[in-house]
Amino acid sequence: MASRPTPLVLRPSTLFPMRTTYIVTYDISDAKRLRRVLKICRNHGDHLQYSVFECDLAPAEKIKFETELKDAINGLEDQVLFIELGPAEGRGDRVISALGQPYIDIDAPCYVF
Repeated sequence: MASRPTPLVLRPSTLFPMRTTYIVTYDISDAKRLRRVLKICRNHGDHLQYSVFECDLAPAEKIKFETELKDAINGLEDQVLFIELGPAEGRGDRVISALGQPYIDIDAPCYVF
């Protein structure tokens, strides 16, 4: 009698890897590289402040993001920091408090009259 093949079991963690939230911030010394890094970061997260983004990334997305940034910066002059905040799931709503100038969503629409 032929044995039955073992069924393939896909776990949710295999289909949807855990996402982690990062604060990504940068200090870029050249205007052309700065524009390129800004564009790359906008493709991966939410713009919080001039050089600060919040990004929810799966492991493969983080590797892709880091690779794009490595290709865009000068490692001797520029710096990009990834600050890990923990799992993206179950953290609740984002709460941002500010000292000094109030926090304003940079990506909010701007109307000029």
